[in-house]
Amino acid sequence: MEISATGRLVVRISAADVGKRVSVRRLGDPGAGDEKFTDTVGVLTSWDEGVLRITRRDGQSVRIPESALVAGKVVPPAPARRRGPAASYEELARVAARAWRPVESERLGDWELRAASGFTRRANSVLPLGDPGLPLDMALTAVRRWYGDRGLPAYVQTATGAEGTQETLCAELERRGWTREVTAELWTGALAPVADRADASTVALSREVDEAWLARYQRKGVSEVALKVLGLGSPRSGEAESGGGPSVWFATVPGSSPGEAPAAVGRCVVDGRWAGFAAVEVAPEQRRRGLATVVMAALARRALDEGASAAWLQVEADNAGARALYAGMGFSAHHAYHHYRAPGSVENGRY
Repeated sequence: MEISATGRLVVRISAADVGKRVSVRRLGDPGAGDEKFTDTVGVLTSWDEGVLRITRRDGQSVRIPESALVAGKVVPPAPARRRGPAASYEELARVAARAWRPVESERLGDWELRAASGFTRRANSVLPLGDPGLPLDMALTAVRRWYGDRGLPAYVQTATGAEGTQETLCAELERRGWTREVTAELWTGALAPVADRADASTVALSREVDEAWLARYQRKGVSEVALKVLGLGSPRSGEAESGGGPSVWFATVPGSSPGEAPAAVGRCVVDGRWAGFAAVEVAPEQRRRGLATVVMAALARRALDEGASAAWLQVEADNAGARALYAGMGFSAHHAYHHYRAPGSVENGRY
């Protein structure tokens, strides 16, 4: 906290610092118990009419009356990660987007509008990497129209907690009544240790998803569109001819008897140095037996054979079991990401 030469706390931030990462101390918050002061670190996303809004690493916004400020200063970007592969937010956002492609997309400046008949928010949301080329209100109107034309709710996927993430956009969406529905995190780790975690001889790998794999997959609405998303959607321009772009693998651990649904399944997309894990599902009666680790080990070995060295995955903030599993494999959080739904949008896509 900023302390003057006389030993007194001082406020060294102003409205001119909006968009910067700050550390502030305020007089005790109503929920802070007996604590006299409350400290907050995050991005200063607005300072209007005597109220500061600070967006923390997890995406939560904190409103602080200017009159309650005791001290404050601008601080450097979040410190570099201490373990795992180095990567920028933008690199990971683009890799994750290529691993879960929509069946239809359109550019709005630097934003990508993505649609896949409502199968998962990731494939039916805007990825706002850069400038939409329009004032924000006009861009959001265009977004709502585009998704409305397809009978879908309008979602914008944002991120917080790393250098280059979108805390300011989160705050602007909230000011306009957009609702944050889901918060998850993207975790990264080294790939080789995952491959060494278990004997994967029982796992069958395939380039194609089959009926057995789908029998264990837990997502609702697995339609023809969903199968396209799982299989990496439509190739980007030039990929089909060149053979470039990501590749996908599906892993299956057979059930204990013929005709039984698989005991476990998983999916991995190999994209340059990155291997992205998703759809790791284990039969309820088979859980806590290490099958998720076995599936990931098999996929990791294949990804290593294809030249990958780093791994990423996404996990929801409230999934304690998955977080413990992945932490034990050496993964750690890189940034949080969120899906904001437009005001008036509902789950069936009608306004």
